[in-house]
Amino acid sequence: MKTRKLGTSGLEVSAIGFGCMGLNFSYGHALGTPESVALIRAAADRGITFFDTAEVYGPLTNEEIVGEALRPIRDEVVIATKFGFDIVDGVTQGLNSRPDNIRKACEGSLQRLGIETIDLLYQHRVDPAVPIEDVAGTVRDLIAEGKVRHFGMSEPSAATLRKAHAVQPVSALQNEYSLWTRGPETNGILDTCEELCIGLVPYSPLGKGFLTGAMGKDTKLDAGDFRSRLPRFTPEAMAKNQALVDLLTRIGASKGATTAQIALAWLLARKPWIVPIPGTTKLHRMEENAGAADIEMTEADVAEIQRAAAEIVIEGDRYPPELQAMVGR
Repeated sequence: MKTRKLGTSGLEVSAIGFGCMGLNFSYGHALGTPESVALIRAAADRGITFFDTAEVYGPLTNEEIVGEALRPIRDEVVIATKFGFDIVDGVTQGLNSRPDNIRKACEGSLQRLGIETIDLLYQHRVDPAVPIEDVAGTVRDLIAEGKVRHFGMSEPSAATLRKAHAVQPVSALQNEYSLWTRGPETNGILDTCEELCIGLVPYSPLGKGFLTGAMGKDTKLDAGDFRSRLPRFTPEAMAKNQALVDLLTRIGASKGATTAQIALAWLLARKPWIVPIPGTTKLHRMEENAGAADIEMTEADVAEIQRAAAEIVIEGDRYPPELQAMVGR
C-alpha cells in the first residue's frame, strides 16, 4: 500500500484508511465484535495502517473494538479518534468541547483503545459555546503531556480552522468529501488546507455507500439506518442521482476498475495530501477499496470526470437541517 503524509509533522499513513464507525454504529446492522476485529486485522494485513473511530460511535463500544483489533500491532498503525460530545450514562447529550470534557474524553479513549498515546485526536464538531482557542490549547497541552501526538478537526469553517491552527498546528481535517459532496472545493477548506499544509481526510468518500453502485431507488433502508433520515436517500433522490453512479461505472469499465474504486481514485488524484477513509462490514469491499490506491488516474481522467460530473445536479440535501447546522461553524 502506498503511503501519504498528513500535515507537516511527519504523520504518515496508508493512502486508503479504514473508517470503523459502520462496524457497529449508524447503519442498522452491526457486526459482532469477533467479526469486526477480524475485518480490521484483515485490513491491516492488506497494508491499511490508518484506522478511524470516535467515542460517540456506540457510544464508546467502537473504540473498544478497534483497540482489541489493533493492540497486537499497535506500533504498526495510526489510530485516530474524536472528542466533542457530552456522553452521560452511555447516551449522547449534545456537544461539549469544554477543556475538562476534552481531558475526560481523552482518558476514556486511551483506556478503551488500550494505548498510551492517541496518534490523531480530532474535535468531532465545533462547539460554539467554547472558544476554539481553548479547545486547541487543551489539545496542545495533551500533546505536551504525551497523551496525544497530532491535533485534528472535523467539519469546521475555514475561519475556525485558521484560529485553531494558530494555537496548535492542525495535522488533519476530516470533512465529508466525495463526487456528490463537493463542499470543500467551494467553502475554502481545500484552499486553506493547501495553504496551511493540513491533510484532508474525507469521510463518506463513497457517498455513504451510494457511490459503490450497490444502492438504488428500490433499496429499502432499515429504520435504524441513519441514512433513512437523509434527503439524498429517498427513492426519488436516488433515482436522479443514479446518473453519477453511471458515470463512475463507465469510467471504471475503461480502466478495469469498479465504480467504488474510481470514486476513491478521483479523491486520491485531487491532492497528494488527501486520504479517504471508506468503511465497510464486508471483506471483499475492504479489499476493493484498498485496491483503489493502485489505480492510475491521469489529469485527463480527472478532467473528464470533472466535466461530466458538472452536468449532473445532485438531488437532495446532504443532511437534514439539525445535522447541517453542526457543520461549517
